[in-house]
Order: sequence, then structure tokens, then C-alpha cells
Amino acid sequence: MINSEAFAVDRRTFGLASLAAGAAVMAPRTASAAFAQAGNGSTRRLGTLEVSAIGLGCMSMNSGNYNAPRHPSEMARLIHQAVDRGVTLFDTAEAYGPFVNEDLVGEALAPVRQRVVIATKFGFAIDSNGRRTGGLNSRPDHIRSVVDASLRRLRTDHIDLLYQHRVDPAVPIEDVAGTVRDLISAGKVRDFGLSEPGLNTLRRAHAVQPLAAVQNEYSLLWRGPEQGLLVVLEELGIGLVPWSPLGVGFLTGDITPRTRFDAPGYSDYRRNQPRFTAAALAANMPLVALVRDWATRKQATPAQVSLAWLLAQRPWIVPIPGTTHAQHLDENLGALDVTFTPAELSELNAAARGIPITGDRLRPEQLAMAGREAPMRR
Repeated sequence: MINSEAFAVDRRTFGLASLAAGAAVMAPRTASAAFAQAGNGSTRRLGTLEVSAIGLGCMSMNSGNYNAPRHPSEMARLIHQAVDRGVTLFDTAEAYGPFVNEDLVGEALAPVRQRVVIATKFGFAIDSNGRRTGGLNSRPDHIRSVVDASLRRLRTDHIDLLYQHRVDPAVPIEDVAGTVRDLISAGKVRDFGLSEPGLNTLRRAHAVQPLAAVQNEYSLLWRGPEQGLLVVLEELGIGLVPWSPLGVGFLTGDITPRTRFDAPGYSDYRRNQPRFTAAALAANMPLVALVRDWATRKQATPAQVSLAWLLAQRPWIVPIPGTTHAQHLDENLGALDVTFTPAELSELNAAARGIPITGDRLRPEQLAMAGREAPMRR
């Protein structure tokens, strides 16, 4: 059994353990003093938005999904450190907590609001007691009320990037996109995005209100966006924001078949996920071995190689790794200095494609919400 503190220690001592095993992995690169000098570029574009090439996913800071909630002042310091290191994209959602993550992000970023891009999401049904019901709600009146509440929690007069968190099977996407278009006209929202949409729904939404970004899971562990999504995004000029770019921690090299995702005080999201059973972890270890090998070759860490691989796929991909530790923040940003030649990238891609992955990425009820097509207007 491990808790979040043990996980943090494991990750920081990975280099020493690997050296002892003969892997000769060097200490992690840290964030460049001059962000603009980074090999993968300091900024990228998501539609009309210019953001840092790597953003910060804030969900794990206090939502209790992966680790026990951290103290707000500690997480505020981490967010400030991210701003100081050049991060400008911060990702949250009303459903994270619910509500408390937006509160944290809004309070922390209020002093630097004009320097950053805040992304949040609507779409899950949340009852009057602040509990997620398991359902979805993207009715226009609900979207408008959620945006007003998010603006209050985020302590701002506008949301830079507003995503529909999951496609609602009861609401035509034209109604959703039209509502967001009206919110943009009212000055409450700057840009529109979708998370885990079906490809036809993506096109239909974009026809009503141009999309800046789509947020989907994408990593060396799960490469689903390569089955059509990347082509559509390139065609339409939409950016991709990968969530779980480190495979929910698997690609850091710290997780083994003996890892158990439970501890007092919180319920780790991974404990019931098919690809995090002991059998699936054991079966997927060849991918970790591959990433470790490339970490040795690149004098980097597995996490840095994994993020650099994502950045190398397209110039409009902006991963948002989450963390609750400053040293991991620095490590992740060090990926900007890891680059691949075309030959190296082809070699890594070919090797990764040759490794079969065991276990679905989500539970069946969660998978049912991914890639869903919205109903047509009657």
C-alpha cells in the first residue's frame, strides 16, 4: 500500500534506484531559466490562444481523486511557482471537488490574472449538496448558471477557455455551442473547447462556434487520438490538450505491479481502473522499460521523455501534467529541453507501437462517455 507521500519519494529517488540497477539515468533536467530557450518552444497556440507549451493540470491539488487534498496555501505556492517558471495555462473544472478546485485556482491566480490563461469545464450534473450525481447536464440554462458560478469561484470576469466536460446525449451540440457563442459575445468566455467528443460532434460544434482546443487523454500509454482525431484537429486548426500525458503516473517509471492505489483518507482514482490492476501493470512493463531506455539515451527522466514525445507529435499539442510537488513541476518543465531527431522519433514511435497494452483506460461507464456523439436537432 502506498500513499501520495510515498509516491513522491519514489519518484524523486528514481534516478538513484535506476543507477543501482545499471540504468545510468541522469538527474532530471529542470525548467530552463529562460523559458524561451527551450528546444520545444516556449509557447504554442490553441486556436486564438497563445499559451505555454506545457500547462498545469490542477485537479489533483485538492479534489481527492489521486491523493489526499493538499493544504490550500501549499498549492497556491505551487501555482505561483508555475507562473514564475513560465507556465500560463492552468486547467480546472467545476466538477473537481466539486467546486473547491476552481476556488483554489481562482484565489491563487487572482494577483496575476492578466498573465495567465484559465481553462475550466461544465457538463456534469451536480446536486444541491455539491455532489456529482453520475449524470450529465449541458442544457443551455444550466451552462449559463455554471459559468456565472465558475466566474465567482475563479474571481475573474471572464473564462479564457471553456470546455464541455463530456458530450451530453440529451442535448444537441448546436445548442451547446450556440450557448457558449452567446457567452463569448457577452464577454464572459473567450474561447470554446470540448473534452472527449465524437468526431462528428466536434465538426458540428466547430461549425457553430470555432473551437480553440479539444481535451483528450493522449500519451505513450494510450494513443487513441491517432485514430482520426489528430487529422480532424489539424484540418480545422484546433489544438489538443492531452490529459494524463504521463499515463496517470505509469510513464514516470515509479509504478510497479506491486503498487496498490489505496490509503486512508482518500480513494485513488486508479484503484478500480482496468489498466492499473496488478496483472495489467505487469503486462505493460515493457513500455516502461522502453521509456527508461530512452531516458538514458536522452540524459533525462522517463517523465520528461514521455512529455517530450507528446510535444514532438504536433506543434499544437499542449500537455497539462498535474502535480502537487514543486520538484515534479520543475522536472516536467525540463521536458521542453528534450528533443528528438526525425529518425529518433520514428524509432521511438515504431518501438512503442510494437508493445501491446493490456487493460482499458477507463471503466465501462466512463468509456461510454468518451467519443460520444451528440443527438441531432429535431
